[in-house]
Formats: sequence, structure tokens, C-alpha cells
Amino acid sequence: MSAGRAGYPSDVSDEEWALVAPYLALLRESSGQRDHELREVFNGLRFIVKTGAPWRFMPHDLPPWAAVYQQTQRWLAAECFTDVAGDLRAVLRIAGDREPEPSAVILDSRTLRSSPESGERAGYDGAKRKRGSKVHLAVDTPGHVVALHVTPADADDRGEVDRLTGAVQTETGGSVETGFVDQGYTGARAADAAQEHGIALEVVKAPEAKRGFVLLPRRWVVERSFAWATRCRRLVKDYERYASTLAGLHMVAFVCLMLKQAERLMTGS
Repeated sequence: MSAGRAGYPSDVSDEEWALVAPYLALLRESSGQRDHELREVFNGLRFIVKTGAPWRFMPHDLPPWAAVYQQTQRWLAAECFTDVAGDLRAVLRIAGDREPEPSAVILDSRTLRSSPESGERAGYDGAKRKRGSKVHLAVDTPGHVVALHVTPADADDRGEVDRLTGAVQTETGGSVETGFVDQGYTGARAADAAQEHGIALEVVKAPEAKRGFVLLPRRWVVERSFAWATRCRRLVKDYERYASTLAGLHMVAFVCLMLKQAERLMTGS
């Protein structure tokens, strides 16, 4: 029998739950199909994402792992967390004296090493010298997630610009005009793909004579967002059987980060 979580810090607060609950209630609270409190199911999902524990290691004082897993798949299929992320991003931007939707985004990718569960769909990233999956991410200038998707690690970043920028414009209502990228996106192929969606790519180049770590303008924002995600141990490797689940759990992690920021606004802390 698994141990109890003893008030684990991943538990959702009252303020956070008030923000996210309307998006997760796919059925009425009184529905006959509901055997477990939705808040506790969400706590179970947060526990898995934060700790990296296998589903079957769910603590005994949370709902059964199968119930949490099945509800998570329903939430991901309904794109609940994408909807939450879009609205929270607008709230946080307004609170920071910005327009609700961004005019600029930063694009980048990150390769996650594969595991036995994800091995069948893994690819080999020659630049990173690892076999696994690649997360393609777009964030706004404060670092809030706008869009993301997952491919095998051998997918070329330039070839994913069309899909990523298309998703960005869908999520923002076509408000984005500029996309900041690194030198891996150099060339007409990426620029033309982005321009098809009304986004002009701006390549931020590293200094030619750089020595050691150099903080690049704009580019550091998306790197910080990836670093935030890696604080969730479930996302340090690709432990998922399906790419859609890996993408969905990244969205869950970013939503949890934005919920914490929104809670601070509500409480003034």
C-alpha cells in the first residue's frame, strides 16, 4: 500500500481551485458517474506531475490512480488546460499593464530523453546526442505558455514552425506579429512558414566571440519557461506512452505555475 501524501505542497489552494474548477467540471457535481471529489482528482494529477511518480504509486489518501488517470485523459481530450492557460495568460498580462493578447512570442524546442514507455515513437536528436522526444514551445514575453506540441526528437525545428505559429495565432486570435528565435530557425523555410501566419521571425544571434554563458535578449525567456517545467519531475524525461499525454502534462505544469501567480494577485502576497 502506498504512503499518504500528508498535505503535500502540490495540493491546490482554495484560491487556485476557484479559478480552475469551472474549466474542469465536465459533468455536474451531482452526476451519478462521479465517485470522487473533482478537487481531489486534480490534486492527484498535480501530485503525479510534480513528483514524477508512476500512476500506480498514487498515495492512498487520494482517489485511485485509475480514476485520476482516466479523468486526466478526459481533461486533455477536451483541451481544458489549454483553455485555462489562455484565460490565465490574459489575466496575468492585464495585471502587468499589458494587452490581453501578445504581439510577440519566443519559440524554441527542448529534447527529452526517452524511456521504455515512450521508446517506440522516439527519434534521435543528433545535435543533443540523445534519443527521445522534442517539445516545441511558444511563450509570450513574460514567459507564459501560448502553444506547444511534441514530435520525435529527430524533427527539424524549422519544419515545425508552420504548425507552431499556426497554433499561436489560433490561441491569440491572430494578434502576434513577431516571433523571436535562435539560430536553429535561420533560413527561408522557417521565415516563410511563419509569414504564412502573419508572423515575422527575428533571429537572436549569439555574439561571435562569446565565452561562457551569455544572456541573450528575448531568448532567455523561453529557456526560463523550460526551466520552470523541469521543476516538475514528470517532465524531466519522456515517461509517456503517447505524445499527446506528454504535451498535455506540460500544459498542466504551466497552468499550475500561472495559477500560483494568479493566487498571489488575489491575496496580495
